[in-house]
Amino acid sequence: MIADFIGEYRRYRSLGERALAQASDESLNHVPADDANSIAMIVRHLGGNLASRFSGFLTEDGEKPWRDRDAEFETRPYTRAEIESWWTRGWTVLESELAALTEADATRTVHIRGVGLTVHEALCRSLSHVAYHVGQIVLLARGSAGSGWQSLSIPRGGSAHYNQHPVREKPPA
Repeated sequence: MIADFIGEYRRYRSLGERALAQASDESLNHVPADDANSIAMIVRHLGGNLASRFSGFLTEDGEKPWRDRDAEFETRPYTRAEIESWWTRGWTVLESELAALTEADATRTVHIRGVGLTVHEALCRSLSHVAYHVGQIVLLARGSAGSGWQSLSIPRGGSAHYNQHPVREKPPA
C-alpha cells in the first residue's frame, strides 16, 4: 500500500515538473483573475504544505509553527529559482518520509492541526491535495503555452494508438 502512494506521488511530481518546464518565466507569475493564484503561488503553497505535513510525519503535528501559510499566497514576482527551490524542498521532505514508512505504519495515528488521522487517511488527503494543485499548475501552464504545448497525457485523437501502447499507467521509476 505504501508503495502505491509513493508511485502516485511520483506520477504527480513528474506531471507538475513537465508542466513547469513548459511554462515561461513570465507565465509563472501571471495571476489569471482577481483573488486567483499564479503558478508560482501554487508551487510555493504546495511546497510549504508538503514540507510542513511531512517533516516529522509520524511524530509531529502536520501544521508546523514555522509555516506561514498565508505568505504562500503573496502576490509578487517570483523567480524560477525560488519556485524550483520550494518545489524541490517539499517533494524531498515528502519522499524521505514516505521511504521510511512501513506497511504497519498505515494504521498509526498522525495529527494535522490537532486532528487525528490514520497514516492512510493522511496520505489519501495529501495525495488529493497534490492532485488538485498539480492540475491547476498544468491548466495554467497549458493556457500560457499556446500552440507550443507538448501534451502531458494522451493527445487528442491519440486514444486508439495509446491503448495499444499504454506507457503511462504506471508511475515513473
